[in-house]
Amino acid sequence: MALTRLTGFNFQTALHLYRQTGGGRAVYDHRHYIGDIVPDVTPRTIEALRDWSSALARAEEELSFMERHHVEPLCLADERYPRRLAECDDAPLVLYYRGTADLNQRRILSIVGTRHATIYGQDLVRRFLTRLRELCPQVLVVSGLAYGIDIEAHRQALTVGYETVGVLAHGLDTIYPSAHRETAVRMATQGGLLTEYMTSTQPVAHNFRQRNRIVAGMSDATVVVESAAKGGSLITARIAQEYGRDVTAFPGPVGALTSEGCNNLIRDNRAALIASADDFIAAVGWQSDVALREARTAGIERSLFPDLTPDEQAVVDLLSRTNDLQLNVISVRTNQTVGALTATLFTLEMKGIVKPLAGGTYHLL
Repeated sequence: MALTRLTGFNFQTALHLYRQTGGGRAVYDHRHYIGDIVPDVTPRTIEALRDWSSALARAEEELSFMERHHVEPLCLADERYPRRLAECDDAPLVLYYRGTADLNQRRILSIVGTRHATIYGQDLVRRFLTRLRELCPQVLVVSGLAYGIDIEAHRQALTVGYETVGVLAHGLDTIYPSAHRETAVRMATQGGLLTEYMTSTQPVAHNFRQRNRIVAGMSDATVVVESAAKGGSLITARIAQEYGRDVTAFPGPVGALTSEGCNNLIRDNRAALIASADDFIAAVGWQSDVALREARTAGIERSLFPDLTPDEQAVVDLLSRTNDLQLNVISVRTNQTVGALTATLFTLEMKGIVKPLAGGTYHLL
């Protein structure tokens, strides 16, 4: 928390120092000769890192607030930190979270759009999420709690039974806009509220632009519902594309100001055109969710991986119980040597059954 403040909220610099030294404590311990450890650090940063007293005092105040209000700190190395976001080169070192949702669940979708949503846009959100819930029951919906499409996405997610997380441009001591407080209270028990900002941080314009990278970075895919030719939702879509995430958009009437941005994204091949949840699933490759739901609905018991060796089956069984484990943990729990396990995991990866993630973690697909 202190390191983030001392680097002037320059996320790339803070992350670079964190990774080069091994953590915030390491930066503190080497503060008087940080230039020797990280040669490319700027003189301004070197000077800022000499005195940590006020930054640490402010961090202590924040911790006290968090303890009183059940706010959870998520540091970059924590298991509950959004792992998709951790892969981004401007990820915040610490997030402040109040909620119940798993920020690393299998499917995470962000829905963004104009603050001046029309009836057309609101209806798109309602129909999209209602149908998506039928096809893919387990999806975390992320947005920014703003007016328009954002709040519609949160409210419709709650209505259909999805968990939904709002990424805020200010601290958790307030809700902006205040008109959305009732929805935010519901989200705290059916999703959550997430921010990188300490308390007393004002919701200024710059913060909204910065928070868009979290909305994009923690999600697998972004859906743009309505957008003018310029706006925050287009920034989110651009960042998502830069992160290598799927971007989709609903088209709108030619000449409609609230659809101009979506139509331009589609025209320029920066977003896939979708007209329904079925289109979205096809565009982002979530068909396996639909097939599994249909099989369960029909009462079909099937073996997803019939041709596995005993060692491979042991890994699949373990990850099916507790997904996203590190190599050494899998080794211990399956009683396989690291060398043999590496070969087993490679074979499973080639079969499309597991996927390696950052930090030596493996995910069962």
